[in-house]
Amino acid sequence: MSKDYYKILGVEKKATKTEIKKAFHKLAHKYHPDKKDGDETKFKEASEAYSILSDDKKRTEYDTYGQSFGGNGGPQGGFGGFGGFSQGQQGGFEFDLGDIFGDIFGGRGNKKERGSDISIDIQISFSEAVFGVNRKVLITKNSFCSSCNGTGAKKGSPTETCSTCNGNGKIRETKQSFFGTFSSVKACEKCHGTGKIPKEKCQDCHGIGIVKKQEEINIKIPAGINDGEMIRLSGAGEAISGGVAGDLYIKIRVTPHKDFKKEGINLKMDLAVKLSDALLGSEYTVETLDGKIKVKIPKGVSHGELLRVRDKGVPVNESRRGDLLIKIKIKLPSKLSRRAKQLVEELKEEGV
Repeated sequence: MSKDYYKILGVEKKATKTEIKKAFHKLAHKYHPDKKDGDETKFKEASEAYSILSDDKKRTEYDTYGQSFGGNGGPQGGFGGFGGFSQGQQGGFEFDLGDIFGDIFGGRGNKKERGSDISIDIQISFSEAVFGVNRKVLITKNSFCSSCNGTGAKKGSPTETCSTCNGNGKIRETKQSFFGTFSSVKACEKCHGTGKIPKEKCQDCHGIGIVKKQEEINIKIPAGINDGEMIRLSGAGEAISGGVAGDLYIKIRVTPHKDFKKEGINLKMDLAVKLSDALLGSEYTVETLDGKIKVKIPKGVSHGELLRVRDKGVPVNESRRGDLLIKIKIKLPSKLSRRAKQLVEELKEEGV
């Protein structure tokens, strides 16, 4: 019985070559037998399906007869034993092993190594979160040597060809797999991919180019930042010989304010107002993040009503800020004097 190659790759019969190739790459990554959770049988099935469907002649024969006939007139069942399978052309189709299996065997060797990232937490006040602040932190980490700028060479020292890689900066490695032998390339560890090594090593870092030291880092925290937000400083993480430094991630922790809450670019607060002031109107002194201001309470204000004070919220840019929203909370007296009770009774009789 003929295999359903379209079903094996998970594509429709009208799929394009690009869609077929993409489907095969996905399955090759998933089922490669050198992976921990790989599946050799499914990998072979996917490879066989791709060898047929990627070739126009074989695909036409398969669509017509349910099988593919090779150039020798006999039916062709894909890769057979997979002998000599390598980058280039095999079984009538082409693809790049480095593209498909790079993550399994260490990539193509032309990418610089990257140092580790560092994560820290910083606690700031509510006011600092609203207006922004600059903070300096001391971090002990691997950094590029300042004496040799990370080269590992003594200042003024000439360089010579690396004997390990013969100046190529790369080492070719041969690996065995179930389908044959193929090679991969990685950066030379001795010269870190440069192809050159110093004749005299830097005395401060002993030729490594990296030293562990305490470094002061300036962190600019922008206005309006929220609790839990992350700031990334590119290249401020751990340095690595012959590579690029990792990043520094700063998680911001904002201390809550007793009176204010942040809502987008606006600030919100509650203001307790006496019943008589709510009925007759008044003026209250309110403490804001900018200092004290006078707020006019309009006559007949309602409980829960919002009063807006312009440009007292979160800075958006140099010329624009959000607003301060004041929510009115009318305080009802828990006890009334005889006189007050009499006045309320009179108001009641008037329908108030």
